[in-house]
Amino acid sequence: MREKAISLGMQGQVDKFETTLNRAAEEAVKEALPIFKDAILTMSIQDGFAILKGGDGAATKFLKDKTTDSLVVAFLPKVKNATSKVQLTSYWNPIITKYNAVTALTGGEKINPDLDAYVTQLAIKGLFLTVEKEENKIRKNPVARVTDLLQKVFGSL
Repeated sequence: MREKAISLGMQGQVDKFETTLNRAAEEAVKEALPIFKDAILTMSIQDGFAILKGGDGAATKFLKDKTTDSLVVAFLPKVKNATSKVQLTSYWNPIITKYNAVTALTGGEKINPDLDAYVTQLAIKGLFLTVEKEENKIRKNPVARVTDLLQKVFGSL
């Protein structure tokens, strides 16, 4: 979408949109730790073994399955606050209107016009990409196992 909007002469709007999107996501992500902690503290022994033996991304998949709904609830107000502060909708509406109009002609996939839902979805997606990257690094690299617990758990594989 970014490239399409820029090709339509909207570089300034894209830049402002991206900066605001990043700030909203940064604020929202602060809400993730207690939600992740709760999911971890309530996991079953079976969940733990499934994560341990599940390979790359298994812990991330567990967290995604257990926390996405709670993350949406926690992130959405932060996103709404950030987008309203900078009147992001005024940047979003022209971009998404032109983008969706172009995709109607090209057969591309339209983007959710609900800005707050879209930003929330992207923030959560980005969060899980980061979590999975770190998880896989811990699984593969003994040096990344920075605590005794991580060394014991992943050293047993």
